[in-house]
Amino acid sequence: MRVHIGGDHAAYELLGDLVGFLEEEGHEVTNHGPHTLDPEDDYPVFVLRAAQAVAGDDGSLGVVLGGSGNGEQMAANKVDGIRAALCYDDELARLARQHNDARVISIGGRMNTVEQARSMVRCSSRHPSPVSRATSGASTW
Repeated sequence: MRVHIGGDHAAYELLGDLVGFLEEEGHEVTNHGPHTLDPEDDYPVFVLRAAQAVAGDDGSLGVVLGGSGNGEQMAANKVDGIRAALCYDDELARLARQHNDARVISIGGRMNTVEQARSMVRCSSRHPSPVSRATSGASTW
């Protein structure tokens, strides 16, 4: 599966870890940055690139990262065709896919350990999204 990932300086180390982890899990990963640590960068550029890539790439998923994950989730949700969910445990990652058709999960690098983030990403990528009530009314949101 293709996974698009992007974040900011607050989750720079987590981003690098998850890129390697996802590749080890057999996924094709596109890292939308940042590619260098810059304390002055801000998430919208990198998060929007990742979300737009998911929107244009059927069957792909996305992971957006920041300090809390909250702003990143809000930014990703501004992209047409994207449903992004702020996740802080495996259950939310699973429910976001199964019940809300979320193709992007948002994780806070300051809120979660590397192990928790890896687990949420694994959980999200392994649970298919059935056609449901959540997808039938998407155009009315």
